[in-house]
Amino acid sequence: MSDEAIRLVTIGRILRRRWRLLAVLAVAGALVGYGASLLLPPKYTTSASVLLPGAWQERELMTQAQIVTSSVVLDRVAAELAKTGAVGGDLRDRVTATAADGNIIKISGTGDTPEQAQRIADQAAQQFVAFAARIASDAADPQASQPEAVRQLVAQASKRITDLADSANPGQTVESVQARTELAKLRTALQEAVAKLDQADPAAGKARMVVMGAAARPTAEAPPTKVQLVAGGALSAVLAAVIGHLSAARVSRRLRGGPEIAAALGSVPLGTVDVPAERRGFRPQGRGPRALLRRLLGLDVRWDLPAPHASGDEADRQVRHQRVCARLRERLPAPRGLLVLVPDGDGAAGRAAELLAAEAGDDLPLRVVGVSTARPLVPDRAEESGAVVVLSAGTWTDGELAGIAEACAEAGHEVVGTVIAATVRASPGRAAGRRKESPEPVLAVGHETGRGTE
Repeated sequence: MSDEAIRLVTIGRILRRRWRLLAVLAVAGALVGYGASLLLPPKYTTSASVLLPGAWQERELMTQAQIVTSSVVLDRVAAELAKTGAVGGDLRDRVTATAADGNIIKISGTGDTPEQAQRIADQAAQQFVAFAARIASDAADPQASQPEAVRQLVAQASKRITDLADSANPGQTVESVQARTELAKLRTALQEAVAKLDQADPAAGKARMVVMGAAARPTAEAPPTKVQLVAGGALSAVLAAVIGHLSAARVSRRLRGGPEIAAALGSVPLGTVDVPAERRGFRPQGRGPRALLRRLLGLDVRWDLPAPHASGDEADRQVRHQRVCARLRERLPAPRGLLVLVPDGDGAAGRAAELLAAEAGDDLPLRVVGVSTARPLVPDRAEESGAVVVLSAGTWTDGELAGIAEACAEAGHEVVGTVIAATVRASPGRAAGRRKESPEPVLAVGHETGRGTE
C-alpha cells in the first residue's frame, strides 16, 4: 500500500469493510454538529439595495461600501434601532456591504429574528443615504456659489445681448446685420458653456442616492443551519476516518512481496499455496470487551488486503501444491521431515500449512507449529532437517519476521524457504474429480503452540 497510488478501489474497500466503524463515527460527528447548533443561535440575513446615480468608478463604489460599515454610520443605525428596542450596541458583525453591478450598493443585515434582520438592513441603508447626502452637501457648500454665480452672470449677459440686438440699427445695413449675428453667436456660446458646466459638476448626480425599496423579510436561517451543522459533522467524521485509514496504510511497514518476505527471513521463496476463502473470512478468536468491540465494529478483519482473486478448480490448486512440495524436497539437506512454522493469528497460513502437509504425505513428513511474533519461540531441533515458514503477504513486518528467523537459528533450525498463503475464490468451473487418497503424515499435523511460554 505504501508504494501504490490511492485509487477509488482502495476507498471503496474502506467503505465496504469498515462500514460499521464509519457509521458509528458518522453518528458521533452528527451529534457533535447538533451540539454545536445548540450553542450557536440561529441567524437570519436579508439585504437592501442603494442605487448610486451618475458615473462611478469601481474604486469609488468600494469606498462607498466601506462607508456603510464605518463607525459613524453604524452608530447612527444602533441609535435608531435602540429607540424601537430592536437591537443596540456594536453592529460590526451584523452589517456588511458589497458593491454590485449597475452602481448598486448591497447592504446586508443579520439578526436573531427575521424582523430584526429586516430592520437592521433598512436602517443601515437609510442612514448611509443620509450620511452620503450630508457629505455631498457639506463638500459642495464652499464651491456652490461659484457655478451659481457663473450661471447668473451668463443669464445677465444673455439678457444684455438681447437688449443690444434689439437696440441695434433695425435697418438692413451690412453693419447692423453683422452686429446682430455676432451677438447671437455670443449668446449661443454662453448657453453651451452653461450646459457643459452642468454636465461637469461631479456633485450634480452623485448626491442623490436612492434606496431601492425595503429589505425582504427572510424566511430561512442563514448558513450554517442546524441541518448543515449535523450533516457537516457526520461527513467530517467519515472523511477523517477514511484519511486516517489511508495514512496508516501509507506508512505501514508490512511486507507484501515474496522476495521481501524471504529476504527478511534469510531464505528463498518456494511458491504460493492457494487457500479457498472462507465465507466470513478469518477472525481472531479474542476474548474480553475489547475483542467484542473490535468484532462489532469490524476491526478484526483487515481492510487493506485486496479481495481474493479467482482461482482454478481443485485440480489446479493441487498441481500448485505439488510443485511447492517438490521444491521443498529439493531444498532438504537430508531426507527427513520439516518443521512448518505458522505465525499466530494468520488463519490463511494455517490452512495453507495443513494443505501442504496433506499433500506431502509420507514422503515429506511435515510438523505444523504455531509461533508467536511478539515473543517467537521455536521447538528445539529433533528429527527435522530444517524449517519452512508459511505466512500471508501484507500481514507481518520486517522486524517480526526477523524475530522468527532468530528464533529458528537459536533452536538450530535452518529456514529452507518461505511459502506464501494466498486467499482465493474457489471457481465452480469444471469438475476436478476426487483428490488422490493419501495416508496421514507420519507426524500428526497438529497446531503445537510455541507462544513463548517458558
